[in-house]
Amino acid sequence: MVEAERREAGEVLIVTGMSGAGRSTAANALEDLDWYVVDNLPPQMLRPLLDLTEIAAGALPRVAVVVDVRGRDLFADLPDAMRALRERRQIRLMFLDAADDVLVRRFEAVRRPHPLQGDGTILDGIRLERERLAAVRESADVIIDTSRFNIHQLATQITELFTDPAAARHIVTLLSFGFKYGLPPDADLVADMRFLPNPFWNEDLRALTGEDDSVRDFVLAQQGAREFVDAYAAALQPVLEGYQRENKRHSVVAVGCTGGKHRSVVMVRELADRLAAIPGVAVRVKHRDLGRE
Repeated sequence: MVEAERREAGEVLIVTGMSGAGRSTAANALEDLDWYVVDNLPPQMLRPLLDLTEIAAGALPRVAVVVDVRGRDLFADLPDAMRALRERRQIRLMFLDAADDVLVRRFEAVRRPHPLQGDGTILDGIRLERERLAAVRESADVIIDTSRFNIHQLATQITELFTDPAAARHIVTLLSFGFKYGLPPDADLVADMRFLPNPFWNEDLRALTGEDDSVRDFVLAQQGAREFVDAYAAALQPVLEGYQRENKRHSVVAVGCTGGKHRSVVMVRELADRLAAIPGVAVRVKHRDLGRE
């Protein structure tokens, strides 16, 4: 396969490591980054999966596969499978690890046995797993020691390692709405534009919406309107930056007026321009009640 075809086939990441080291958290974080994640795949199925990614081409641009000792005896074939596949494609392997005492505490906290402990102790299972994973660990491209990580810190680490530099780390939806139709149930933050005069009472503007320039000019000419937009955008910036640090991928900022047709629409449009300039933030605009009578 030529290099151009390999690029079209997309990225493949194998996620493995010690049980209790955070594979599920890593898989969830990758899924939030729009990777297609396959969990608990036997190594023998890696080749058919690669065939599928090549057939699908752009439909599966980034695939992450979790392979671990839950595959039992099948897992022993992973080193040989990786060598064969790397001769064919560029594949990365990420290995998650943690100190033995940390892994013991994590298993005790969830009151589950180690998958390899059998009739022995949790520590017996951990030691056996380390033996089986030694060769895999040596071939890893990325090794993450999660001993001092909680699940949020591990998710942050995964996000920093595997986010496309050009991709947004947080998507904020700016939603205009009318209070008379009820608050949006999924709103994280709500702002009220009813402190501004209502264009509805202006006969020349009543039939128009906040997407019309004449309504926009009217609303922004009111006392306090521009000051609000500037101050609210400035207040939202540290919030959206904090959401990125905490791996909160989506938020909804709702902006309301009486009917959701004039003032809130104007303000959402103004906020969108300002928030789109924040690094790592993508802005979506929705007008919930704009089409209502």
